[in-house]
Amino acid sequence: MSSREGMQLRFADIIPPAAIGYAALSCVAFLLYAVDKSRARRGARRISERTLHLVELLGGWPGAWLAARSLRHKTSKTSYRIVFALIVLLHFTAWTLLAMFLR
Repeated sequence: MSSREGMQLRFADIIPPAAIGYAALSCVAFLLYAVDKSRARRGARRISERTLHLVELLGGWPGAWLAARSLRHKTSKTSYRIVFALIVLLHFTAWTLLAMFLR
């Protein structure tokens, strides 16, 4: 085995740090959704959709999905849900490609 083969990145090597990242960002996303829902009820200044989508894009989409369902927040705005769905699709596509190319 050459030294180059010993340094090859494997898909399995990516899973643990990615899981930690997804979990941390999901907690952030859930918290942001909860704060935004609370602000919406009070008529206070809201968290921008851009911020919410950025956290989802960075990996917080599972927490955002859970928050949307459990808090019933951001579930009726079609344009928001479309962007969210595209973010989820992007993540699934990226993971599929990683699995194909990093064996």
